[in-house]
Amino acid sequence: MKKIKFIYLFTMLSCSISFAQEKPTQEIDPSKPTNLYTQFNTLSEINKYDEFSTYGTRLNFEYAFNPDNLLLVEVPFLYNDLTKKTGLSDTRIRYFNAVKRNISKTIIAIAPFVDISIPTGNSNYGLGEGTWSLAAGAVVGMVISENEALFPGVNYVYLTKVSESGFGLQTNMSVSFSKKSFLFVNPIVTFFSFDTIVQAELNYNYILKPNKFKVNLGWLPNFTNNINTIRLGATFFL
Repeated sequence: MKKIKFIYLFTMLSCSISFAQEKPTQEIDPSKPTNLYTQFNTLSEINKYDEFSTYGTRLNFEYAFNPDNLLLVEVPFLYNDLTKKTGLSDTRIRYFNAVKRNISKTIIAIAPFVDISIPTGNSNYGLGEGTWSLAAGAVVGMVISENEALFPGVNYVYLTKVSESGFGLQTNMSVSFSKKSFLFVNPIVTFFSFDTIVQAELNYNYILKPNKFKVNLGWLPNFTNNINTIRLGATFFL
């Protein structure tokens, strides 16, 4: 059950996506998750459980069809130090649609999404969760100040393995320190009949080459199940 719960750390982290700008000449601003950009991301990660750890690489490609629609495909490859097995983990597919933009000076976007986790990893080897995760929800972009913004979200999620559905909440805050550096602080709570899962994301980003390349370092704790994930990543904007 603990491994099944861990899937929500990935389901709810949809707010760290970047979306395509409205004009080709407009400067890319990845500090606002409701800006959609075509990009390629590669991440090295360590996942620490009580009984074992997994290590590996997570690749994802995000394609912005236009300023308001984006498709993400994510493929992870992991090694489990308990089973000594290496292979494909669970694949993710996400789709975003920014249905409203610039509603007011404060509310900059409303973006519904669907998020599917496909059990492509072998759960017997500790490389996957062994369940489909089907989620749908929405994120709202809200500007607080010149350097701070909130991106609260809600979602419904269903797990096929245990035939359980849940309701998730997140409050992703973006804090910009300069034009090149920013931090995401994202507390996440998911409510199920069998448990309440409390998680978070701290993700520091630094733009090395504007409009082209950034790096990031993230800590993703699952407080309920005592799982800690560390990720070091790079993003190439295309």
